[in-house]
Amino acid sequence: LMALFDTLKFWRKSSDPLALWAEIARAGRASKAGPTVNLETALKVATFFACLKVLSQGCAQVPFKLFQESESNGLTMIKPAREHRLYDLLSTKPNDWQTSFEFREQLVIHAALGNAYVWKNRTIGGISELVLLDPARMVVEHPDEYAAPVYKYSGKDGRVVIFPAEQIWHVRGPSWSGFAGFDIVSIARDVLGLTIAIENSVAGLHKNGAQPSGVYTVDATLNDEQHKKLTKWLKDQAAEPGTPLVMDRSAKWLAQTMTSIDAQTREMRSAQIEEVCRIMGVMPIMVGYSDKASTYASSEQMFLAHVIHTLNPWYARIEQSADVNLLTKMERARGYYFKFNANGLMRGAAKDRAEYYAKALGSGGGQGWMTPDEVRALEEMNPIGGDAAKIPAPSNQKPAPAPVPA
Repeated sequence: LMALFDTLKFWRKSSDPLALWAEIARAGRASKAGPTVNLETALKVATFFACLKVLSQGCAQVPFKLFQESESNGLTMIKPAREHRLYDLLSTKPNDWQTSFEFREQLVIHAALGNAYVWKNRTIGGISELVLLDPARMVVEHPDEYAAPVYKYSGKDGRVVIFPAEQIWHVRGPSWSGFAGFDIVSIARDVLGLTIAIENSVAGLHKNGAQPSGVYTVDATLNDEQHKKLTKWLKDQAAEPGTPLVMDRSAKWLAQTMTSIDAQTREMRSAQIEEVCRIMGVMPIMVGYSDKASTYASSEQMFLAHVIHTLNPWYARIEQSADVNLLTKMERARGYYFKFNANGLMRGAAKDRAEYYAKALGSGGGQGWMTPDEVRALEEMNPIGGDAAKIPAPSNQKPAPAPVPA
């Protein structure tokens, strides 16, 4: 009811019906399992919250920097673009109150839920500040498929501010329309609702000392006074879990509800962990869940797969979005680009990487297919030039004999 009053209060302040519907949507809807699912209740689901942490911190903990690619003496040179204003803005301090880690963590949390909106504060010299906006207060309008979207943001005071597309850095999650990402909480409503219902059931069971309710029967007929005393006695007994019931008058206790074992609660909770992880695209082992068959070797491969199949798509999504939203066309033509450096997360696979590069360079007797400079480029290192720009001969190949002087 209070949510309805807040919505009506918001309605009086705002004349924008789209902003009103965005506010109503925050109240959530009931799931098939019963519980109402909105952002607040969804974040209280441990697995869902853990998935958001895994995605956001996986993108926040690795360096995110601006590079510039240029040509020098026929070689492609790559260097950090430290002289550019955006270098310090994205790698160190995007605004006056957030670090780069905090900013990117919040950015990915918003984007993983559907959409992240960043206001680009432009001053003389370009973008001087990046400020994340509350996605629940933003409405995206696109008059037709050929026009740029318009962003309508409802402030806490009820006023609606209209931002043109060039003032907003919009990082979209998976999208159907191309203008806005899916509402992930809405898509996952039934999965999250069932998870909440199971947690509520288990909590209710343990609140009563894990003792099931049932029927207490006696042979004799009870009058009102005896009934009240018996009811009070049963409640007193239930207040002390584990206390055995001592009954007389041929009394019998018939359990009427299932225990946690009967309901196979453990299996259901495990299944819901996997379902939530499946929707969020996170491997269950990354949120602390694994089966008994997991070994150290298999876990290492899962961690590597997490970087490749879960984090790398997010890196590409944010890199490309930053390139087209923060850099001008002229800057991109001059070789500027944003890049996550996830090599730190791949340290466990450094040996495998080294073996692959060695084979690519022709060690072991085979013909190589990469040059040393190409290998260095994959590691974000500058080229050496000279012989390093050539594919080396196989390591077991004898050098050609020196020409015999005439």
